[in-house]
Amino acid sequence: MDLEKHPREGFEARVDLHKRPAGPTVRREPQPPASREPQAPEGCLAVAVRIPVRIIVLVLVVPVRMLWDALVVTGRFLNDALLRPMGRALLWLGRAVFVWPFVGLWRYVVVPVGRALGWLGNVLVVVPLVWFHRSVLTPVGHAIAWLARGAGAALGWVYSYLLTPVGHALLWVVKGVGAVLAALGIGVWTVVSWLVKYLVVIPAVWLYTWVLAPVGRAVAWCGKGLVWLVSTAVTGIGTALYWIARILLVLPALALWRWVLTPVGRVLAVIGREVWDALGHAWRIAGHISLTVGRFLGGLFRWIFVEPVRWAYRRVLTPVGHVVRDTFLRPAAEAARSVRRATRQAVAAARESVRQARADFRRMLLGEPRRPQLADRGEPSGREARTLGSSTTALTKD
Repeated sequence: MDLEKHPREGFEARVDLHKRPAGPTVRREPQPPASREPQAPEGCLAVAVRIPVRIIVLVLVVPVRMLWDALVVTGRFLNDALLRPMGRALLWLGRAVFVWPFVGLWRYVVVPVGRALGWLGNVLVVVPLVWFHRSVLTPVGHAIAWLARGAGAALGWVYSYLLTPVGHALLWVVKGVGAVLAALGIGVWTVVSWLVKYLVVIPAVWLYTWVLAPVGRAVAWCGKGLVWLVSTAVTGIGTALYWIARILLVLPALALWRWVLTPVGRVLAVIGREVWDALGHAWRIAGHISLTVGRFLGGLFRWIFVEPVRWAYRRVLTPVGHVVRDTFLRPAAEAARSVRRATRQAVAAARESVRQARADFRRMLLGEPRRPQLADRGEPSGREARTLGSSTTALTKD
């Protein structure tokens, strides 16, 4: 019965029966966001140094921050009220004194003079040179080229029919002489090579094999022994010097670095880090203090000076100004406009009178001007204009 009255609730009940049973609800507590860099554990030295250093630095930094904020406000006011308008005025003055005269000189002097000089150069130099090249040099060059082609043809004929046969004959004679000299040279070379082989090469090989090579081996063996002795001595001396330097210099320096400088450096690093953090905190706190003091001074200045001035302007000067405007300025402006209007009308009437007098004087001296007569174009005029409904047209009209 209930399912028939409330079909949607029955459907939701059936859907809930087919759902998977949920487990126990586990409440997850919000986890703080993981920092990017793991923070190192702080020691007792950092905790002991932090609070006194921050107090001292705050006392020292507050006046500096307030002075800095005052200088910033003063600088912004001077920049907005003095430096920027002065810079714009100086920029305009610089343009008026340096840029605009040079632009006018370039535009109205240098460019026209350059164009005139270019036109004169074109008329006096380029055109004569083009005419000279076209009318003189080109025909002369064609004549020289024709002569050069004729001379080249003559030299080619001499080379082909005179020098080439003579050269071939001289080449044949040189080849014959070379063959004879080569035959003689082969015999001489054989004799010389045999003498060199048995008088120079064979004795030199014997001397190198049985005399120079044994002596060289002995000298090399002695040199190796000497080098071994020297290297052994140098190695021993270097080892002794190394251990002496290590015992006298390196180990004391290492102990000084490890047991003295490193702890002192760590202490100074902790103190420096705390001082830097204290400077940052003090600078921010001093900024808030300076902002509060500035707002207090601004509000005090506003209530002491600005609000009275605004009240006086709104309650006293504005009504007085409206009264002065409605009583004196507007009537004076209306009177000035009326005087200006009457003056303009009088000047216009005087100008028209002068123009009429001048026209009458010209008419008296020269007579009436001839009126232009309209030419008869055969077109109807006025009420006799042609229409679409009438049969009277320009062609059939008498």
